[in-house]
Amino acid sequence: MAIKIEMLRCFATVAQAGNLAEAANRLGRTQSAISMTLKQLEDHLGQRLFESDRKNRLTPLGQQVFDLAQTQLRQFDHTVKSIETSAKSPNGLIRIASIPSVAGLVFPSAIADLTRRNPGLKVELRDTDTPQVIDALLRGQADIGVVSGQHRLNGIRQAHLFSDPFGLICAPDHPLALCEKPPAIVDVARANFITNSLCGMIESPEFQMAIAGSKVAMHNTMSLIAMIGAGGWVTVLPKTVVPYMSPNLVFRPITDLSQQRHVYLLMREKAPFQQFSEQLWQYLRQFDWDQSTVSAAK
Repeated sequence: MAIKIEMLRCFATVAQAGNLAEAANRLGRTQSAISMTLKQLEDHLGQRLFESDRKNRLTPLGQQVFDLAQTQLRQFDHTVKSIETSAKSPNGLIRIASIPSVAGLVFPSAIADLTRRNPGLKVELRDTDTPQVIDALLRGQADIGVVSGQHRLNGIRQAHLFSDPFGLICAPDHPLALCEKPPAIVDVARANFITNSLCGMIESPEFQMAIAGSKVAMHNTMSLIAMIGAGGWVTVLPKTVVPYMSPNLVFRPITDLSQQRHVYLLMREKAPFQQFSEQLWQYLRQFDWDQSTVSAAK
């Protein structure tokens, strides 16, 4: 007997719910049908997936199967959704994934241009962090991506778009915003510093050593900006990140930190509607990034 996707869905739902009754309700099936499906899966594996008939605790194997099943179910469901979306898009579909700062900087005009030139084209845009953009491209869930940093990926074309400096981000009434001289790394690190995912791109040993003692780390940019805006906290981000998140925050250069973030455009070399990816690629490559990043940072 082969393991089928609905077996994994049944098992994962029971594991999440912790009992057969709730799982049956979620799946719209009877408890006996759910129980039979689980037995078939366990018989095929030759081991139990739950420690007891109550189905509220997984065995070590059950935990491994659950983790793997979750990944496969997400991939399967996204594939089905993509197939259905493509079927409903006779005039074409382009899927874009981008870091948030660039999504707000260029895609309003880029998408307007693309849809004007291609009536009926459907566009999907998601803004997320760099690892998720790369994952979407590699899984075939995005055709075009914009990321922080350079990444060598098989089957993915890439080009540099622009670079912007890292600096201090804080509330306008924060002492480091009000001091006459720009702060140094040590000043920033001492001021209730919050680390974020982009801090890992800064290769300066002095910077990494200074922030090693930070007690707070945040990886969601919107939550990070809200925390900084509340006052009393600071972080370090690229200059163009903040204007589209919160124009009320302050960016200040750091005297002994000169490193920049480099932003890259990525494109799958084989996409369902490659012609639209090529058009967007050309638009983004010809976009006046220097002027736009200056305007955004003002």
